[in-house]
Amino acid sequence: MIEPLELWSPRLCLRRLRPEDAAAICAYRALPEVARFQSWESFTLSDADRLIAEQSAVVPGTSGTWLQLAVVPVESATVVGDCGIHFREDDLEQVEIGITLAPTHQGRGLATEVLGSILEFVFGQLGKHRVTAVTDAENRPAADLLQRLGFRKEAHYVEHVWFKGAWCSEFLFALLSREWQLRIAEHCRPIQS
Repeated sequence: MIEPLELWSPRLCLRRLRPEDAAAICAYRALPEVARFQSWESFTLSDADRLIAEQSAVVPGTSGTWLQLAVVPVESATVVGDCGIHFREDDLEQVEIGITLAPTHQGRGLATEVLGSILEFVFGQLGKHRVTAVTDAENRPAADLLQRLGFRKEAHYVEHVWFKGAWCSEFLFALLSREWQLRIAEHCRPIQS
């Protein structure tokens, strides 16, 4: 049996996907504005069921796997997004992260809270060295989010991938554990009078 996993922040719980989440996941992932920068063109209830079934067997930290966690506001207990952690096959000390959030829940700081929890988990509990994230160069909100969290833009790949009928450019962002720990320490430092 796979051990339950829950990460808590002031407004959110990040937890394993459950069968009863399928309709909520499908509701936001099927939206064209959500799918625009994602790997899927459309997302059905069958896709949600398949994702949940596949995730039920994923053990956190397993090389070559993605672990998807549901984003659930504490006040509603309804899934409004999901975030992923890719445990790289080529380097176990590094992970890649990604997030998908329903448009109705964007612009409220929830994505910052989600990724902050994920960073605490991968750097703190899992002891990883480096976290990366790739985003479409046209996805300004995602790039801004990563930079707010202290990620550094390490690469700009110009028209390097054929994606949804066009050549697309992407940014690669990265953050080291020591950089995250320093950022946390600076935010927790008492103000000197």
